[in-house]
Amino acid sequence: MPQLPAPDYPADVRARLEVDAKDVIARYPDSRSALLPLLHLVQSEEGHVTRTGMRFCAELLGLTTAEVTAVATFYTMYRRKPSGDYQVGVCTNTLCAVMGGDAIFDELKQHLGVGDDGADMTTADGKITLEHIECNAACDFAPVVMVNWEFFDNQTPESAKRLVDDLRAGAPVAPTRGAPLCTYKETARILAGFPDERPGAVEATGGAGPASLIGLRLAKGELPQPRVVHPRTGGPQDQTPPEHLSSHDAPQQTSASDPAHPAGPTAEEGE
Repeated sequence: MPQLPAPDYPADVRARLEVDAKDVIARYPDSRSALLPLLHLVQSEEGHVTRTGMRFCAELLGLTTAEVTAVATFYTMYRRKPSGDYQVGVCTNTLCAVMGGDAIFDELKQHLGVGDDGADMTTADGKITLEHIECNAACDFAPVVMVNWEFFDNQTPESAKRLVDDLRAGAPVAPTRGAPLCTYKETARILAGFPDERPGAVEATGGAGPASLIGLRLAKGELPQPRVVHPRTGGPQDQTPPEHLSSHDAPQQTSASDPAHPAGPTAEEGE
């Protein structure tokens, strides 16, 4: 059956949101470009994108609700149902999974008593929503857990359980790097493009962690060059190892020309 039109916000809520929405829309030469931040704005109001929020965005931008719904359902950062104050995402992409991400997710699921066979992943107290997340470009620190999109690096099942316990208890929790932690609604407002007004929050933000910058520091000569270990004897070698030539660079010894190399002839690509 077709759904009835979504209800509107209460008058005072709508008036307040309209002031913020007009600020967002004014940033763009084409008003429909403001849709993504406006969806974050309505998410900051209720903790997820409701039908009322999508109606609000459509009316202000001159779009249909179908157009707004198509965008809101495409991006996973827009929640479609009520969720917790803290979105705890466990990266289970390849490297994090290999390093223990799957084990962390399974342990948290049991520890929090949420989510089995497609059930709701939010704790009964409304504090935590547990979810899988895709790669967040922090493979140097795998396995990674994110809380409201802030990094908690090099996690273990034990450290992750302590993390969610502290969040539920209201204890201070600090990300490994980046801005201080705030609630999901507060995060959504920041993502809508409004300043983080918490004292010291902006100054606390940081860039890549040390593990991500080692290659850059090596390239700049800021770190000593590593010693090369010979693959057979294990003895350290100070000289640069000989260049490995591919089959396109120079003729290689084969079993036909050198019986001491029984690996067979080197084949060109496509052969």
